[in-house]
Amino acid sequence: MGLLNLLLKDPLTFVLLAIPLMYSVVLHELAHGWVAWRMGDPTAKLQGRLSLNPIRHLDPVGTIMLFIFGFGWARPVPVNFNNIRDTKKGLILVSSAGIITNMILAFLAFFLYRLLSPAPGTATATLLYYLAQINIILAAFNLIPIPPLDGSKILMGFLPERWQYALSRIEPYGFFLIIGLLFLGVLNPLIAFFRGIILMIIRILLP
Repeated sequence: MGLLNLLLKDPLTFVLLAIPLMYSVVLHELAHGWVAWRMGDPTAKLQGRLSLNPIRHLDPVGTIMLFIFGFGWARPVPVNFNNIRDTKKGLILVSSAGIITNMILAFLAFFLYRLLSPAPGTATATLLYYLAQINIILAAFNLIPIPPLDGSKILMGFLPERWQYALSRIEPYGFFLIIGLLFLGVLNPLIAFFRGIILMIIRILLP
């Protein structure tokens, strides 16, 4: 995403971008917790995770990854799906909430770019460009159906219980699997596919 280049070439814009970028992952997790709470699970609320305070959400490694590679993560919001009456519906809606939040943030960035029409190369243009692109990448990345990413839980919501269990057994190794597949470039076509779908949706909503 060129964020390191941005830091070297325009450190002021990088600093201005840091806060909205940080809140891109914070709001992602907050959305999970809020939807879970609305569906009957108070776990995140009881643990103080329904908060805009970034300290309650940020993961040091995930934050560094976000600023270096353009995608990262916050500490997952705890969700107890046993507290949600319709577990399958809960899996789909709670897991989709973060992705939809990132898509909304990308849409708002594109909308503001169109509304303000900033001159190319200005701080405003650069900030809105990176904010849109990184939120699209965050949404696309999280759609990958490998545990613990949101896409796997959305998929579980459509699978019979035996397949849910089989998929959940991958979760302890999921992080290493994802890192390995990213390193090998195996996930790049899938991320590009999801990114294309997200851009198509935004173009429909913002013709």
